Amino acid sequence: MPEFDATPFESPHRDDQTAPRNARYGLILFCIYLIVYAGFVLINAFWPATMASVAFAGLNLAIVYGFGLIVLALILAAIYGWLCRSTGGPS
Repeated sequence: MPEFDATPFESPHRDDQTAPRNARYGLILFCIYLIVYAGFVLINAFWPATMASVAFAGLNLAIVYGFGLIVLALILAAIYGWLCRSTGGPS
């Protein structure tokens, strides 16, 4: 029967600069998303009639903007994954 190993896993590819760099990338991408999302909230709060206007293919701006937020989140997640690779991304 295998025993429980309580020692933390240490990746052989990790150095002391990786975690702060990845955290910095995450914070930058989070701020980008926050700004876009804040725009969505502000338009809904102060100009709700604007969100009811038709933006694309018969869909109102709220639907288009909402789906855009979902797509943006997926794109930013992919960018984050690319930036955080140990062998790739800008240094």
